[in-house]
Amino acid sequence: MNFSDQIINWYNQNKRDLPWRNTTDAYTIWLSEIILQQTRVEQGMPYFYRFLENYPAVADFAAADEDDILRLWQGLGYYSRGRNMLATARLVNEKYQGRFPNKYEDLIRLKGIGEYTAAAISSFAANEARAVVDGNVYRVLARYFGIDEPINSTKGKKLFQETADKLLNQQHAGLHNQAMMELGAMICKPKNPACGICPVREGCHAFLHNATAQLPVKLKKLKVRERYLNYFLYTDGEQILINKRGTGDIWTNLHDLPSVETLEYLEPYEVLKQPESVRYFGNSPVLLQVAGPIKHVLTHQRLTVNFIVLKDNPISLKKEWFFIEVENLKNLGMPQIIFIFLTNFFKFKNNFPVHD
Repeated sequence: MNFSDQIINWYNQNKRDLPWRNTTDAYTIWLSEIILQQTRVEQGMPYFYRFLENYPAVADFAAADEDDILRLWQGLGYYSRGRNMLATARLVNEKYQGRFPNKYEDLIRLKGIGEYTAAAISSFAANEARAVVDGNVYRVLARYFGIDEPINSTKGKKLFQETADKLLNQQHAGLHNQAMMELGAMICKPKNPACGICPVREGCHAFLHNATAQLPVKLKKLKVRERYLNYFLYTDGEQILINKRGTGDIWTNLHDLPSVETLEYLEPYEVLKQPESVRYFGNSPVLLQVAGPIKHVLTHQRLTVNFIVLKDNPISLKKEWFFIEVENLKNLGMPQIIFIFLTNFFKFKNNFPVHD
């Protein structure tokens, strides 16, 4: 029995019962693949059901507003995925008459779909002979074949793709790809892999040479950027001042609160003395309460966040700021950290001490 037969046999007996595995519908598979990028299955599952319930077909997704998509996406991070999905749904609805394509050459032209996702959808939906290489597959290949080329180097990516292509079961491409990914997720884990029950351990270089901890090799990550964000909550209890974010930074097109970013951590009273604070909130704004500092980690950024509650006094407005009824906040797409703070504040606002 060869490698592919062994992992497929294992997969058929041990696979998790995941909803997107019970269909060949390219739209459903696309939803699951995009949602699960950079996301654990346990975390992504509720989002998958939520999107499928709200948008059961491409035409439904295409008709949605961006704010609706971002609101449903809230908490998943990498919000560009949600925006790209909306653009793709609209293009598919127009170009393919609402039928999501299942061929690699069509999929690769769609926004937000790269080589991995195109290979995954085409092989799962149409059994197209395209080898899928994700983080789980990189790990399986590196350990089984003893490949020490960094998985995130140009040379490494090419080498691993070529290896996966050679290993692919041409007749059962979708099943082979699913088995490879499941083996990496359930057995060949990053830490403490379950080598004792691995179906291909007898031919695995890492198992035979006690090298699972050394493989795969990965180049060092980019330096994490430290940022200090100071958010202002300005509300009379009925309306609240909101900021609409633009492009070119984190949380593109989402809504948050007016803020001042500083080069280092400052106490709230020091933040209020910053020129930008003075410009919009005056020389002597009344500070009612502070929440924070709160640490919030993104992929290559580490945020330190303060929420500063100000008394409802006259202010100057930036063009990106607008007032909205508090009861309508639920209709806005916003970063998770903002959503959690506002939810807690307006639910428990009577617990916040107020000083005139």
